[in-house]
Amino acid sequence: MDEQEHGPLAGFTIGVTAARRADELIALLRRRGAAVVHGPALRIVPLADDTELLAATKELIGNAPDVVVATTAIGFRGWIEAAEGWGHGDELLAVLRNVELLARGPKVKGAVRAAGLTESWSPSSESMAEVLDRLLDEGVAGRRIALQLHGEPLPGFVEALAAGGAEVVGVPVYRWMPPEDLGPLDRLLDAILSRGLDAVTFTSAPAAASLFSRAADRGVRDELVAALRHDVLTVCVGPVTALPLQAEGIDTHQPERFRLGPLVQLLCRELPARSRVLPVAGHRVEVRGHAVLVDGLLRPVPPAGMALLGLLARRPGWVVSRADLLRALPGAGRDEHAVETAMARLRSALGTPKLIQTVVKRGYRLALDAPPEQKYDT
Repeated sequence: MDEQEHGPLAGFTIGVTAARRADELIALLRRRGAAVVHGPALRIVPLADDTELLAATKELIGNAPDVVVATTAIGFRGWIEAAEGWGHGDELLAVLRNVELLARGPKVKGAVRAAGLTESWSPSSESMAEVLDRLLDEGVAGRRIALQLHGEPLPGFVEALAAGGAEVVGVPVYRWMPPEDLGPLDRLLDAILSRGLDAVTFTSAPAAASLFSRAADRGVRDELVAALRHDVLTVCVGPVTALPLQAEGIDTHQPERFRLGPLVQLLCRELPARSRVLPVAGHRVEVRGHAVLVDGLLRPVPPAGMALLGLLARRPGWVVSRADLLRALPGAGRDEHAVETAMARLRSALGTPKLIQTVVKRGYRLALDAPPEQKYDT
C-alpha cells in the first residue's frame, strides 16, 4: 500500500470549526485519509428569519444608495432569494439596476448576472483592497454606499470610506451566533487541549473568536493559546480569517488562493512534512498523529501506543526507561506493568515487533539503523 491508496492525510486528525460548507471541507479531508473532529464554532442565522437583513433591505428600497458592493456570490444570491421570499424581490432588483454595482471578483460577478443584473465593475484580483482603492479614487464624499457583509470583518474598509465622507450601510447577509449545542465545540476544544488534533482549520474570523470565547468561559483560554502556538497546526482559509489568531501570537498557515481546495492541499503538504521519519530495523517508519507508516503501510495505533512511540521517536536509538514511558502514558498511574501492556499492544499494531527493542532492566529503544539526518531531543 502506498500514499495513493491510503491518502496523504492518513494517520492525521484534523479539527473543523466551520458551520457553512463544513460538509464539503470534511468530505475533502476524509477523501485524503484524515480523521475529522467537527465542532462548529458558530451557527448562521437563516436569511429568511433574519430581521436585521430584512430591515436593511427595506431601508435600501426606501432610500436607494449610490453604490452597492457585493462581496460573495453565495451571499448575494441568498440576499436576492430572501428578498423574494419576503415579497420584496422585484423592488430590490429595481434598486440594484439603478446604482453603481461593484462585484468583488468573477464568482460574485456570475451571481450578479444570474440575477439579471449587470455589474458596473469587478476586479480580477478578488481583492477588497482594490475595490476600496477604486471607490476612493472616484471620491466617496457625500455618497451612500451599501456593503454586503458576509460574517467576516473588513478591517479598515468601512473606516476608510467613512473617513472619506461616505455614509456606509451594512447589509448583514450572514450573521453569526454561538452554536445552540455547545457539545461538539467543547469536544473539539478538548481535543486541541489534549493535543489529540494534528491541525485545526478556520474558514472565518468569527469562528476563531468564538472558539477563544468558549475557552475563556471554561477557564482554559491560556491553555488553548499555548496548544495552538506550539503543538497544533493552525490553518486558515485566508489572511482575514487569521487575524484573531495572529493577535494571540499564533502562527497560521494559509493557501495562496483563499478556497477550501487549496486549504486541503496545504494540509496535505504541511502535515506529512512535520512527521518523524526514521530508519528502524531495516524499515522506513513514519510517525503520524494516530497511526504509523511502516514501509508505506498504514498501521493504526491505539492512543497509549502512540504516546509511547512518540517518546521513543523523540529519542531515537536511546534507551527510554519504564518510568519515563509510564509518565507518557495517559492516566496510567504508578504501575509500570501498564507500560509492558501498552508496549505489547504497540508492537502488535506495528506488525513488526523488532522495531522496538527491550533493554533488560533499563527500558526500551527504537532499533535505529543509523543516526537520523534530523536531530531530535534526547
